[in-house]
Amino acid sequence: MMNARLMNILRAPIVTEKSARAEQTNTYVFKVVKDATKQEIKQAVETIFSVDVGAVRTLNVLGKKRRSAHGYGCRSDWKKAYVTLAEGEKIDFTSQAADKESN
Repeated sequence: MMNARLMNILRAPIVTEKSARAEQTNTYVFKVVKDATKQEIKQAVETIFSVDVGAVRTLNVLGKKRRSAHGYGCRSDWKKAYVTLAEGEKIDFTSQAADKESN
């Protein structure tokens, strides 16, 4: 698979109270591209973070309906991925950010 496609699959990690609780079970939550498959998400996480992925679960999040001064609208739909790592693996987002700033 093309390396450029893998680098664009993960949009951002989702950092919420629920995702923090999921980290206790070695599961991390990411916002991903809508057309990404579970296999592509697995390869992207393994390539970017150099970890072994055990399982990937995905869900499509529907955009909320919103009202503004200009009328009604809708936020964009997006896809969420729950990535469970193999036993003993860990992702440290703080060290990844520090490495990018130093380069």
